[in-house]
Amino acid sequence: MGIGLIINTFFFLYLYKMTEQETEHNMLMEFIEHESTIDVETKLEYPPVALSYGEIVKKSPRGDNLFPVPLCTYGNLSVISAPPKTKKTFFTSLLASVFLSGNNVYGGDIKGHRGNGDLIHFDTEQGTWHCQNVFKRCYDMDTNIDKKKYHTFGLRTTAVNDRLKFIEYYLKYKIKEQSFVIIDGVVDLCMDFNNIEQSNYVVTELLRISTQYNCHIMTVIHQNYGSDKMSGHLGSYLAKKVETHIELIANTVNKDWVTVKCKLSRGFPFETFSFTVNDYGLPHIVNNIYDPLK
Repeated sequence: MGIGLIINTFFFLYLYKMTEQETEHNMLMEFIEHESTIDVETKLEYPPVALSYGEIVKKSPRGDNLFPVPLCTYGNLSVISAPPKTKKTFFTSLLASVFLSGNNVYGGDIKGHRGNGDLIHFDTEQGTWHCQNVFKRCYDMDTNIDKKKYHTFGLRTTAVNDRLKFIEYYLKYKIKEQSFVIIDGVVDLCMDFNNIEQSNYVVTELLRISTQYNCHIMTVIHQNYGSDKMSGHLGSYLAKKVETHIELIANTVNKDWVTVKCKLSRGFPFETFSFTVNDYGLPHIVNNIYDPLK
């Protein structure tokens, strides 16, 4: 009788555990159902623009309107890819300065739509001295930038598994408005950017974070040598999931120029343009004939 009672007790506990697991599973599925259901009859506005380049006429039965052509919108993910030595960091400085100031003489037709939002800039590759040089560049391009709105971090010495956690922590507890995030060196958010599971995890988390905290996350990644494909499985996942893929290409006619091309866009693709770096180490759009430092 004693052995039978013990067996029956374990069998009951086993059934109870299975029921508890099923309950947790069903609760999770109901949460996903609630979060992912899209009502096609609900009127939704186009995602607000974080950065734009130029304008486009949007036709409507109620009249035509000028609409900013987005480089990126809030709540989405983008990527900048380029071969080595194609001034990726200079370009991110250019975009950062325009976002913080709204527009400036260096950005030409690029406009920032910051509202009261912040810019959070993460560098995963460089040491403190080089990171500071990059971050200071924005202030050299516009002395009126509100320094309280520009948050800068060098994550090279932070453990790989903690980098993504810190990014979310900072957005969750330190930032209150819809904001713009730059991650220069997205491959450093995982141990192996050629690992399928790790790459998928990083991209999925970035998509979730951009949605949950209503921010735009712009990532920067190298291209493979001799190819326009982005590095590893991480690059492949980014190519499939981003709102905008911005490609930097060395200009073959003007050696000092870098051409900026819209390789992919889920919205209106922006027109190709170019930038260069002046004698003071400051990037600017090449059709901008005014340089206040010369």
